Amino acid sequence: MKVEQFTEPLAYHGEGPVWSEAWGGLRWLDMLAGDVLSLAPDGTVARRHVDTVVAAVRPRRGGGAVLGVERGFALEDPDGKVTLLDPLWSDERVRMNEGGCDPDGRFYCGSMEYDTRRGAGALHRLDPDGSTATVLDAVTISNGLEWSPDGGRAYYVDTETGRVDVFDYDREHGLTGRRPFAVVPGPGNPDGLTVDAEGGVWVALYDGGAVRRYAPDGTLDEVVDLPVTKVTACTFGGPELDRLFITTSREHLAPGAEPRAGALFTCAPGVRGVPVREFAG
Repeated sequence: MKVEQFTEPLAYHGEGPVWSEAWGGLRWLDMLAGDVLSLAPDGTVARRHVDTVVAAVRPRRGGGAVLGVERGFALEDPDGKVTLLDPLWSDERVRMNEGGCDPDGRFYCGSMEYDTRRGAGALHRLDPDGSTATVLDAVTISNGLEWSPDGGRAYYVDTETGRVDVFDYDREHGLTGRRPFAVVPGPGNPDGLTVDAEGGVWVALYDGGAVRRYAPDGTLDEVVDLPVTKVTACTFGGPELDRLFITTSREHLAPGAEPRAGALFTCAPGVRGVPVREFAG
């Protein structure tokens, strides 16, 4: 599968790509700079600063976006105004990291400690009415989260475990029955993920230079190799949702090493994605 470099290496720590027709295409994050990057139809990229960290972004059903920021959530109105909600914690050692929306329009974002202390993170949820809840605790690097096409299962990465887990999901009970879905052997560690229309799970490998697809039964059936090692996340995009967009990072790389790290890459994976789930608030 041929991978193409789509942008210059614009991000120090590229993350969280999301395609939405509602906001005109692709957005992704320069996470540790606190910036949201937007791809224009002519291929130019706009950058907007939001907070010290911006960890995840999803569209809102009424326009605008919901975001995970350093220590909580933020809302972008249709006119572009961003409002930071009350922080969920005061500990400056802990930050948000990655998230997504469930089929019922609730937004999740998980946390981690900057020094990756084991068990210091959690998975938090923002409901459409503005209330919040902690739905998982004692995680280390809360990472990729996405639901199956029918919404009945959710796939989740706590990077330290070296695997992708799966939950059952319904509105009343939320995430239940956590169990291993796929062990992700090295090199590299599981990071962000997305799910295609056939139920395949695509997992980015940080320090592994690849994206791997796992079939719905958890077996490995595709590997996409990249020319940089720190592969962070992926999403389906394009008008037909038939392109895979892949973010990369140059965090912890020596100056001059891997000059393409931090660029956005793309490929044609041969399957389509599902439309992004939106925040109902």
